[in-house]
Amino acid sequence: MLLLNRILPLLLYALYPILLLCLFFQQDDRFLRVLLTPGISFVLLSVFRDRFNAPRPYEALDIDPLIHKNTKGHSFPSRHVFSVSVIACAFWYVCPPAGIVLMLCAVLTAVIRVLGGVHFPRDVLAGLAIGILSGIIGFVPL
Repeated sequence: MLLLNRILPLLLYALYPILLLCLFFQQDDRFLRVLLTPGISFVLLSVFRDRFNAPRPYEALDIDPLIHKNTKGHSFPSRHVFSVSVIACAFWYVCPPAGIVLMLCAVLTAVIRVLGGVHFPRDVLAGLAIGILSGIIGFVPL
């Protein structure tokens, strides 16, 4: 579980710039949407999360999490799950089969973050929902 917690987000964080480079060099019209949708929504989510500043399970419940973090607060919504899900939406927009596989990775990341004790279920569900909603708003054809 600890290995998947590291690998899944890193995989998507590595694939995203590759997707952007491919779209840029192919002069694909979707490049700006794929760049701006995750970027703008990430900034907005981060500002909200900083202001909301919800405690993490290991703070609120005094538990020893399986995934060790020194972070205090900033639990809601899960930025890991949000990021992975909005990147999965970007891939879905460009290549639906890849997007489906990566969205499954987002769901698995959500489960791992809860089981690992660093997020409540509401945190990851909100991160997933906001990531998907951002993808729908950013990637639905006009």
